[in-house]
Amino acid sequence: MKQSISLVLSSGGARGVAHIGVIEELERQGFEIKSIAGASIGAVVGGIYASGNLNVFRDWICTLDKVAVFNLMDFTLSTNGLLKGNKIIRKLKKMIPDINIEDLSIPFTAVATDVKGRKEVVFEKGDLFEAIRASISMPTFLTPVKRDEMLLIDGGILNPLPINKVKRSNNDLLIAVDVNGPVLKEDLSINDNLINQEDKELSYFSFIQNKLYAFLPKIKGYQFNYYTLLTRSIGLMVQQISSMTLAHYPPDIFIQIPINSYGAFHFYKSDKIIKSGEIATRMALSEFQHNKKNHLPGGDDK
Repeated sequence: MKQSISLVLSSGGARGVAHIGVIEELERQGFEIKSIAGASIGAVVGGIYASGNLNVFRDWICTLDKVAVFNLMDFTLSTNGLLKGNKIIRKLKKMIPDINIEDLSIPFTAVATDVKGRKEVVFEKGDLFEAIRASISMPTFLTPVKRDEMLLIDGGILNPLPINKVKRSNNDLLIAVDVNGPVLKEDLSINDNLINQEDKELSYFSFIQNKLYAFLPKIKGYQFNYYTLLTRSIGLMVQQISSMTLAHYPPDIFIQIPINSYGAFHFYKSDKIIKSGEIATRMALSEFQHNKKNHLPGGDDK
């Protein structure tokens, strides 16, 4: 009998494509995902997996290059966000049929943030793509989603690692995946190159911002442009919230991808990002099995 797991997938932009590699590796090693919860990109991958279409999504996202990623961006003059986000949802709907969350093959939960009501919003039923679109509404990048009296933005703002929202079953293992892990310091030259590359790519967003939002305040005297500073600030906030969540809800297995391993917009590196998820999963499972063995009677634990 396969070991059942409840899986939690974090927010994190393009790094969240690693969730695909995590899921594939878990299944290769004989685990059975019984439920899933996600925030932002974690909601995208988790929802698509629960719909049974992860392979289709994987094949598509691994074909993206820089031009294809740019063509998915539907810029808007709205002061609520740089992108409307309609293109990506339409593209997903071409690959994946419309479905309600309650009709998915496994229980799925997505989280968003109601910025007007100052509260978390949990999607456990209703249109899957509406839940996904709300959960990925990163402030200033994607326009918020209006729903009833709510104005919904990215679920990662309040709950980037929604461990407390995943459905649990008897004798399951709780596995959490955080793609906003501590900074990788082993090779500083690689990190510097990544930061410089990300800054150059994000500078294009600053160019668009300067053209469309000339009235917005500019940041002077810093090496960071507007969007770089924003993403770094959100990254710090997400790490702090995730740390507090883990302290309250420690998972059985914790899989981490360093926050500086890939940039938030590196969707054109999806094949490499997926591979990083596979590797991180194998390492976490190996550590889990080692610790489990050492804590058994007759093990090495003293």
